[in-house]
Amino acid sequence: MAYTKTARPYKKEYQPELARGEHDDRMERQRARRDMDKKGVNRKGKDVAHVKALSKGGSNADGVRLESPAKNRSFKRKSDGSMK
Repeated sequence: MAYTKTARPYKKEYQPELARGEHDDRMERQRARRDMDKKGVNRKGKDVAHVKALSKGGSNADGVRLESPAKNRSFKRKSDGSMK
C-alpha cells in the first residue's frame, strides 16, 4: 500500500491479524525492535527473528536476534526440494 494517496485501513488489517492469532507475535517483535533501538543496536538491513522459529514450535520466550533478510526468510529444504 505504499505510495498511495488514500489512508491505510489499519482497522481492516487488524481484525484478520487477530483472527489468525498473529497479533501477540507481532507485538513481541516490535518490543524487541524498540529494546534494540534503546540499546543503540544498528538494525539497518537486518530482520528481527525468533531464535527458534514459531513455525517450528518456538515461542517468544525463546528470544529474538538479528539476522540477514536472506537467512531469515529462507527455508531449509530436503533433497527433493520440499521444505523440512
